[in-house]
Amino acid sequence: MTPLKNRTALVTGAGRGIGRAIAQRLAHDGALVAVHYGHDETSARHTTQLITDHGGRAFPLHAPLGTPDDATTLYQRLDTALHHLNQPPTLHILVNNAGYNIRGGITDVTPHDFDRLMTIHAKTPLFLIQHALPRLPHGARIINITSAATRHALTTALTYTMAKSALNALTRTLAQELGPRHITVNAVAPGYTKTDMNKHRWNTPQQETTHTTHTALGRMGHPTDIADIVAFLASHHARWITGQTIDASGGTHL
Repeated sequence: MTPLKNRTALVTGAGRGIGRAIAQRLAHDGALVAVHYGHDETSARHTTQLITDHGGRAFPLHAPLGTPDDATTLYQRLDTALHHLNQPPTLHILVNNAGYNIRGGITDVTPHDFDRLMTIHAKTPLFLIQHALPRLPHGARIINITSAATRHALTTALTYTMAKSALNALTRTLAQELGPRHITVNAVAPGYTKTDMNKHRWNTPQQETTHTTHTALGRMGHPTDIADIVAFLASHHARWITGQTIDASGGTHL
């Protein structure tokens, strides 16, 4: 089964963690995947190798985000890469996944941290979508990775939660605006997921058990749990879903 055959996908921050799992799953479903990375070329090439070793199609795409003209640079390099692969400059699936967290509450946040988190999680996805519009055909898919932290009070990640909440708002508004083109825009909101970015929070069995008790399904999430939901939203089966934020947390803090 290759439901995404003849589709081109771009996954930002696809070198590790959730982004890597998403890239692998989309490639497994038949998509040609641009494995975007900002700085870690080794990890992005490893993701690409994992995909091609299993018969998928992928290529690494370097473009730092949060810099002047980042969207312009990214799409220029994407177009060049697709040209070299004899592919048209068309993008069927855009997954805004790249991000990171700076932990802290109201007394900890600094203007620099605030600006950086809002740029990466809200401003950058906005302009990546804006610049993608000429490349998106009728029926394309935009999927934003947000966070389950936006629906409960996580005092240790105030600015991160604010930035992800802005991404949720962007998702709803763009779904309405792009509806006439049958472009669906949805978000996926992971909860406690075992990735490199969060390993310091559950690097002992006791810490992992503590977080697990907050989930209805009684375990930590895995990147593949998120990737499967993204793949569904990217497929024809999700054609009647748009403007939604899908909670992918295993029932965290219900």
